[in-house]
Amino acid sequence: MARVSLAMPKDNQDPEIEGILAWVTQMEGSVPNHFYVELNFPEFFTAKLGATKVLWEAGELDMTEIQHIGILVSKANGCAYCTAAFCTILNYGLQTAEDYVASLLTQGIDSVQGDRLSSLLRYALKVNAEPAAITDDDIKQLRDAGLTDKGIVQITHIVSDFAAYNRLNLALKTDYDYRGFWQDLAFPGP
Repeated sequence: MARVSLAMPKDNQDPEIEGILAWVTQMEGSVPNHFYVELNFPEFFTAKLGATKVLWEAGELDMTEIQHIGILVSKANGCAYCTAAFCTILNYGLQTAEDYVASLLTQGIDSVQGDRLSSLLRYALKVNAEPAAITDDDIKQLRDAGLTDKGIVQITHIVSDFAAYNRLNLALKTDYDYRGFWQDLAFPGP
């Protein structure tokens, strides 16, 4: 059970919140519990989700690349909730084949094709695990993959943004409301 209540909007009059919830519904099919947890702090909800939307829509990485990062970073951080959320977006919202998403969960970077995506994922996982270990060569690989300074800043913020959502859902024990298939595949039981 979540450590905080789900702040379900009754008569929401805030068009910014309505816009965010509509955007989420388009990508995931419904509004997940995670958003209702965050609505306990509505002022930050609009700022945080607004920033996430900018990260996802205004940079050099496309939505598919971003969701790959979200899946692998969330899995590395042990967040079943977020891992399943980003699998849902990649599968449902972006209409990526379920078997491909499943192989990404079980095989990680080894399942992806293309040097660009592999480079992005290696960098993201390294930033997540040990940001101070990033080298000039890591940045060169991102440049070789086509990123400019803007894209390098974007991907670094994306990793941080995903890690923040992971921490929120892990610490507050957000009630799991995604398809059990993704959770079971990412974090199989004994």
